[in-house]
Amino acid sequence: MNAFDDRRHAGKALAEALRERPMHEPLLLALPRGGVPVAYEISLALQYPLELLLVRKIGAPGHEEYAVGAVVEGDPPRWVKDEDLLRQLRVAPDWFERRLAEQLREIERRRARYCGRQPLASRRGRDLILVDDGLATGNSVRAALQALREDGPRRIILAVPVGPPATVEKLRPLVDELVCLLTPEDFHSVGHYYRDFHQLDDQEVIDLLGPSRTPSGA
Repeated sequence: MNAFDDRRHAGKALAEALRERPMHEPLLLALPRGGVPVAYEISLALQYPLELLLVRKIGAPGHEEYAVGAVVEGDPPRWVKDEDLLRQLRVAPDWFERRLAEQLREIERRRARYCGRQPLASRRGRDLILVDDGLATGNSVRAALQALREDGPRRIILAVPVGPPATVEKLRPLVDELVCLLTPEDFHSVGHYYRDFHQLDDQEVIDLLGPSRTPSGA
């Protein structure tokens, strides 16, 4: 079922769902890479400023698609991990810490590549709209939401095109509002609901951020 032509099509649909909601100093926060074209279209349609929130999934050994944790950029960085799953996998005691360090280095690389020295906008007292191209386990989004709550926003809204009902309900208590356009009971994978779900590269992200990014004080 291709509900969306591509991520930008999904972003346009989300923009319409968000259009009538009152916002106080809204700030879009896209999870790269897939969330960027979705958030870009929302930014264009609603004239909301757009920034990145860099989060890296920590995948299970040999099965990277299954998240056992996630780390979010910040000072200090914040992370979550699935203790029960790690025990089941019987990984070495220092395995998670080593993978965490690797993902922190990748976050630093991406921040420099995508944004250079551009300062981050203040999040305190604002309505933050976290955007991704879809939900699966929700571990990366959960880590991002927990980190954002510590930034003192007025409200946090999670906006995604598609996700399984169980994940949506798991995340709902962490946000003030959750907008998910599709919650199929027989959820397959995020990519299943897109006609074009190619993996974005760094340059595509940079190209989108250029025209959509507003000054950090906006």
